[in-house]
Amino acid sequence: MGKRTNTAQWVESTQRWRVSVQKDGVRKQFYSSKPGRTGQREANAKADAWLDDGIAARAGRVEDVCKAWLHNVEITTSSTNYRPLESRWRCWVLPVLGKKRINAITDQDLQTVINNAHVAGKSKKTLMLLAADMRSFCKYCRKAKLSTYTPEDLTIPAGARFKGKKVLQPTDMVKLFNTDTTTYKGAVVRDQFINAYRFQVLTGLRPGELVGLRWADIHGNTVFLARSINVDDEETHGKNENAVRSFVMSDVARRVLDDQRNLTGDEESVFCIKSEQFYYYRWRIYCRVNELQAVSPYELRHTFVSVVKTLPAGEVKPLVGHSADMDTFGVYGHALTGDAENTAQAVNSVFLRVLKQA
Repeated sequence: MGKRTNTAQWVESTQRWRVSVQKDGVRKQFYSSKPGRTGQREANAKADAWLDDGIAARAGRVEDVCKAWLHNVEITTSSTNYRPLESRWRCWVLPVLGKKRINAITDQDLQTVINNAHVAGKSKKTLMLLAADMRSFCKYCRKAKLSTYTPEDLTIPAGARFKGKKVLQPTDMVKLFNTDTTTYKGAVVRDQFINAYRFQVLTGLRPGELVGLRWADIHGNTVFLARSINVDDEETHGKNENAVRSFVMSDVARRVLDDQRNLTGDEESVFCIKSEQFYYYRWRIYCRVNELQAVSPYELRHTFVSVVKTLPAGEVKPLVGHSADMDTFGVYGHALTGDAENTAQAVNSVFLRVLKQA
């Protein structure tokens, strides 16, 4: 803790209180224009705060400090992670917080950002990302000794909903696992990525993880995921720290991979997908030709979670690379045809057992 040995003095020429203090070889002056002892105490308090906490009494504005923070994010993450974050910050955070001093931010300021986005119809996931963005910025400010503020009471409005996602229904999955063909240049051919579609549904891989998968990553029945190729053709370690993982394949996934091995020969890449965009393009054609519901490749990941949602969450999270606090089933689990009937039958069975015992 720093210790001030002097007190603010009134400067007649500037009509304000001034106190000069030094810490770690750095000298700063703090001021107050308030008359009387109130102003003297205020100037002294500013100096004490700087000496004690290393926090500048007149910290910069959010719009200025965030430039350094955003640059730090840009150079430490992939462009596909940085661009959406920068867009959220520019569209939702800066209009509310841009002119605020770093050391004057409150929980209500951050809550206003979230509430505004909610009123504008943004999904629950977007609101959660905004909250995470602002917590990350505040952490950066604390590490940079610009503020001591830690958000404590941010809430997502109860009415917020996740954006509707589609998944393959059982009838679509039956077609997927029984139909190999598509059209290419007007001819009916075997789809070159048929095993990729099937493997994604069976494992819940992200599209970029599928593109980046190498035969060297597979040892026996275990798949080791250590890279992802994003839409900008950049190789990364995945979306987050949980993305680097391993899992043991199911028997049906193993059979799909064995079939792919017979097709690729000496290729290094498992599915030989040249880009995520091309994969998406061929998948859309396959869906149209075979009359499957038009879902995105990422929604094939949602399909996997929807199929296995009856398993314990603790078993599914490591498979898909989610953290312990991620609401995997809430975000990724969607209703499949027959779910309601199966639930009704399960409830019926429970009551039958209870009544039989009675």
